[in-house]
Amino acid sequence: MSELPPGVLMLDLQGTSLTEEETSLLLHPQVGGVILFSRNIDSADQVAALTTRMRTIRPGLLIAVDQEGGRVQRLREGFTRIPPMYQLGKLRRRDPALATQLAGELGWLLASEVLAVGIDFSFAPVLDLRSDISEVIGDRGFDDEPDDVITLASAFLRGMREAGMATTGKHFPGHGSVVADSHLELPVDNRDLTEICGRDLQPFRQCMPLLDGIMPAHVQYVQADAHCAGFSRFWLQNVLRKELEFDGVIFSDDLDMAAAVQAGSVADRLAMALDAGCDMVLVCNNRAAAKEALVALERRQQPLNHRLPAMRRARENNATLAELANNDRAASIRNDIMNHLQ
Repeated sequence: MSELPPGVLMLDLQGTSLTEEETSLLLHPQVGGVILFSRNIDSADQVAALTTRMRTIRPGLLIAVDQEGGRVQRLREGFTRIPPMYQLGKLRRRDPALATQLAGELGWLLASEVLAVGIDFSFAPVLDLRSDISEVIGDRGFDDEPDDVITLASAFLRGMREAGMATTGKHFPGHGSVVADSHLELPVDNRDLTEICGRDLQPFRQCMPLLDGIMPAHVQYVQADAHCAGFSRFWLQNVLRKELEFDGVIFSDDLDMAAAVQAGSVADRLAMALDAGCDMVLVCNNRAAAKEALVALERRQQPLNHRLPAMRRARENNATLAELANNDRAASIRNDIMNHLQ
């Protein structure tokens, strides 16, 4: 089968194997990716078989997962339990050098294990500032202060890249200072733009050379734009593309989240995200909405995106999980997790 270039829609699957409908959907020219959730994962062998099957159907497909560590870890059985990133922040208070070293090692191990089962990349790491305000971010963030986040995240990103994985920072320009969970409602950040850019934006700015992708927040920053960041030309074009000179992939967060649904129909949300500057849009946990998105993409004759293939993993020489289980470096990292990050 000739390889179709990736389209701009990333969707999800119902279960642990492909249905006939999903097999057909993967061949749609505007489908470019699949994100795996916990319901799609039984075991490492099953995931590897699923990713192999998807690539048999669509070789150029991008396959992603949310594998951050802590409470956001879809791959569990047979995989290292990565601690939440804030454990690194707390370790940094006691031993800065060790925390930075372990951040890099965790990035390498997390990425190596994800790559081992045929997944291209994880939507990681979280670059939001940790705070007591946002429960949805909470310990997913490395630390409270920009400089600490920059140091730890940079090491983590280098580790991911060493393993051969493309990186994605989220949730631009920062989700850590709002109470609301964008999965459930639209968070509104009323802070002055100077504070947002002076603090929350800094990890994205300083980590930019290490980022292949960025996911904007479904947060409305009212001092900057009436639209949430993922629908905002101000944030995606003026700040991200022009000021920060980012030329990687911009992924929308899920357009079926409550914060996004307020913007209108599926077609409206899709158009707003693409017109603002997103390269790939996610529509998850709603198959009818994903189909509506495909119809809308056909109507607007959406061109394929030249940036997307850069997110594909290096598919040669990836270690298997069995090899990683017996790898001295991986064993040392697991030992360090037990000794320093619990």
